[in-house]
Amino acid sequence: MSARQWGRDLAMGTRYAFAGGREGWTRALLTAVGVGLGVALLLLTTAIPNALAERDRREEARSDHTFSQQKIPKADNTLVVVDADTTFRDLDVRGRLLEPEGPKAPLPPGVSEFPAPGEMVVSPALKELLTSGEGKLLRERLDYRITGTVGEQGLVGSQELAYFAGGKGLEKQLEGVASGARIDSFGNDDLGSSDPWDPVLLLLVLVVFVVLLMPVAVFIAAAVRFGGERRDRRLAALRLVGSDSRMTRRIAAGEALAGSVLGLVLGTGFFLLGRELAASAEVFRVSVFPSYLNPSPVLAVLVALAVPTAAVLVTILALRGVVIEPLGVVRTAKPARRRLWWRLLLPLGGLALLYPMVGQGDDGENFNQYLVVGGVMLLLVGVTALLPWVVETVVARLGSGGVAWQLAVRRLQLSSGTAARMVNGIAVAVAGAIALQMLFAGVEGQYTRASQYDVSRAQMSVDVPEGAVTSAIAGKYRDTEGVRKVTTLSDVYLGDRRGEAESIAQVTVADCASLREVATLPSCRDGDVFAVKGSEYDSGSDHLSKPGTTLWADPGDTRRSGDGWVSWTVPKDIRQAQSREDPTGFERGGILITPGALPEKLGAATSAQLFLSLDPSVPDAYDYVRNTAARLGPAVEPMTWNSIESNERYATIRTGLSVGAACVLALIGASLLVSQLEQLRERRKLLSSLIAFGTRRRTLSLSVLWQTAIPIGLGLLLAATVGMALGAVLLRMTDTSIRVDWPSVLSMTGIGAGVVLVVTLLSLPPLWRLMRPDGLRTE
Repeated sequence: MSARQWGRDLAMGTRYAFAGGREGWTRALLTAVGVGLGVALLLLTTAIPNALAERDRREEARSDHTFSQQKIPKADNTLVVVDADTTFRDLDVRGRLLEPEGPKAPLPPGVSEFPAPGEMVVSPALKELLTSGEGKLLRERLDYRITGTVGEQGLVGSQELAYFAGGKGLEKQLEGVASGARIDSFGNDDLGSSDPWDPVLLLLVLVVFVVLLMPVAVFIAAAVRFGGERRDRRLAALRLVGSDSRMTRRIAAGEALAGSVLGLVLGTGFFLLGRELAASAEVFRVSVFPSYLNPSPVLAVLVALAVPTAAVLVTILALRGVVIEPLGVVRTAKPARRRLWWRLLLPLGGLALLYPMVGQGDDGENFNQYLVVGGVMLLLVGVTALLPWVVETVVARLGSGGVAWQLAVRRLQLSSGTAARMVNGIAVAVAGAIALQMLFAGVEGQYTRASQYDVSRAQMSVDVPEGAVTSAIAGKYRDTEGVRKVTTLSDVYLGDRRGEAESIAQVTVADCASLREVATLPSCRDGDVFAVKGSEYDSGSDHLSKPGTTLWADPGDTRRSGDGWVSWTVPKDIRQAQSREDPTGFERGGILITPGALPEKLGAATSAQLFLSLDPSVPDAYDYVRNTAARLGPAVEPMTWNSIESNERYATIRTGLSVGAACVLALIGASLLVSQLEQLRERRKLLSSLIAFGTRRRTLSLSVLWQTAIPIGLGLLLAATVGMALGAVLLRMTDTSIRVDWPSVLSMTGIGAGVVLVVTLLSLPPLWRLMRPDGLRTE
């Protein structure tokens, strides 16, 4: 068969799709909408690498300092930058205080001019929050006059909360606890270099992409077969006028090609619309600008070629089992039973590809990305191959029941393939999600760990600014709404001699109540001194706590009390105490001193830290504390404690999975709804006939529900089985013990069932409109 004949037949099918009356263009439009939804998500996926690269580029371009940055002298082209980040409820706010030291000081990206002291420029999202009723507490903290907005080049996302405020005397803050630097330009090339990826995290990324994209491919393949039964009956007319079976299949492929090309156009439109709407959306704290979402040209061309090609191939393969004759289509007869053996080859082939990787997934040298992608794809495609056989085998054995049950079962027995295609996407998505959840749960211990902070004793901590009166600062926090308790611990390190000491002892200064947070005391009153035993860090310095020992404080630690060494002699009445973990999980050693026993000069050498216990019944207790800190110093931000610490890359991958899963679930719901409406449209005359014969609407509605519930139940059962098998293999690849995460299995299965239930409920109103006797009218 020549290429010219192929082209002529495909072109005829394309004309047939749009010039075949209402039936033809309705089917083409339904196919285009289904394909378009999938194409939009594919284009979004091809744009993700560029979006991530652009976010990194902008983060790098606005970088102002690093911990390892070299100090530069003051000049007319330097700028002092001090971090002023904060948190509002669970939202991170990026803040910088700026003080230009000359006319050539560099401007931050997105800022047209430096704000004066007391003024700030803010991101559009932060401006919206500050002017809303919800931002009242944050306005109290950011007590600056808004004079402008930060441009897109200074932000990594459209919904990012960020501001630049003018400051004065910031150079002095650099000598204290504030984080900042003097710079002569923005941008840091060091941010572009990073550590190589952990093979297990790379495995997670690969599996996430495969799992999220496979349902899209399945939906596109199902969409090009919308209206298959009515189309086949129309093709019978072509046989009647002389076309052979092969030509008829090519014409049908041309009709599918027309729908897929129209789907590419609609998909591009959906993508462009979603691209513009992306600026106003934030999913799991991730936002982008529309300019970020530019698909890679190579990947976009690949999508444009792959979708029509897949439409043609799927149609030709689907029609191989259909006999189209001039007087009808031999599909309504009992079809041949589906064979199982070749369907099992796909998942078995996937397992065979993954087997060499068992125990090697955490070894970078033996990690083969192609085997992983190929194996996971074959296992998930195996779900789509096995599901029609499972549905056909089960529904063939279903017994009698009520009228609604019999209508549903008989319909499934006649068209089990159509029912399986509807739920294939759900089954693939659920199987992949279950495997991923098992993998995440299995390796979570490698990338998350319990924090050393005891959140039952304190939930926040804050350093007392240098030069401030500790008791006054503690009183401010103690009077803050939502604070139940303030524990104040001051520290200074004393050596056994002037100059370079051989042994150093930690000295903790606090009142009796606070000292009981770090040691078990026999009794305590102001003026007592204790030697702490039991700490794993006090070995080698026990002799420093002997009565009469003279200890010395370094002049560098006593700059607030004047120059020169400060000495302190251990009193004769020092008592013994047993160490216990403080709220940070650290066991202190050395000496504990109550304020009454501390010399004034030595007290000036201490650095203090406050531990805050909050009242959980006060909703905004954390923000009240942050507001108090802002009033004490704009660059002082209390530290919020968490019970769990996680690896940043691991957390990013998990967030990416959540964002992608949300998009795929939206696609699943929309595509299922389109597919359900297409099925109802094809059965319009049948439904009208049943209504004309007196069948109740309730019975027909229940039969439609059963027709959806039976395949989806079987699909979810198969998905859970394949998902757990894939999850077990992935866990063995990472050399992790196999453990089924039953809550995740049940939750993902429930989410899949919930999506189908919502789609079924949304399809009921159109169903009721179709269930009218006048639907038998023929024009």
